[in-house]
Amino acid sequence: MDREEEQREAVIEVEDLNARYGDHEILSGVRLRVYRGEILCIVGGSGCGKSTLLKHMIGLLPPHRGRIIVDGIDISTQDEEAMERLRRGVGVLFQSDALFGSMTLAENVALPLTAHTTLTDRTIREVVRMKLGLVNLAGCEDLYPAELSGGMRKRGALARAIALDPTILFFDEPSAGLDPVTAGELTDLIKSINAGMGTTMVIVSHQLEFIFAVAHRVIMLDGEARGIIFEGTPEEIRRDAVDPRVTAFFRTAPARAAAEGRRQ
Repeated sequence: MDREEEQREAVIEVEDLNARYGDHEILSGVRLRVYRGEILCIVGGSGCGKSTLLKHMIGLLPPHRGRIIVDGIDISTQDEEAMERLRRGVGVLFQSDALFGSMTLAENVALPLTAHTTLTDRTIREVVRMKLGLVNLAGCEDLYPAELSGGMRKRGALARAIALDPTILFFDEPSAGLDPVTAGELTDLIKSINAGMGTTMVIVSHQLEFIFAVAHRVIMLDGEARGIIFEGTPEEIRRDAVDPRVTAFFRTAPARAAAEGRRQ
């Protein structure tokens, strides 16, 4: 670890993580730090353990061996009540937007507020209005998910994820299934929230344009290695990557186009 990394504040620390499903080992000895305010993208081929690592960092799966430390707390040793308190400072946006179809958009966004705060109904309505405005969905409060486009549902789910002003946001394939224009709008929104609120973000994605547009740092997992085979900035990927598994994943026309866009 270099001097610059030593001076940065690690919000999430993964220490010697081993993850398995039954007898099948997915990850072995994974070590990782996520620093406050950064956008970290987790990439790799299908079945390499990206979502598995994310679920361990959220606390949805217990480690087979190793530790996950979030804001100084070893979540591997916490009971469900303690985990519930910790999750109030964490927002999650799954690949499926997971909005409840029987509820309006406003009711969906209000769920974390009604569950975890003692705010009055009037205050909750105001917070919901502000969060929907932040994701460019002002005026859509009374619409149901079925009445929204895919991009609008993603933004609605993001509004719900940030309802409690979390310090950490986790995303699983946020731009999957979106057309290029809508994906670009979501990319800009994610960058804006990170810059404006200083929110730490951990994002699983396989879409290269998105990765090069938002990531401060990237880690690549490999299924055969059962761990991290590359860690660095997008610039370091272009400049330093020599492992053929890494170059085969990144050095494609979309990645180069996205990289050129970042330099302009």
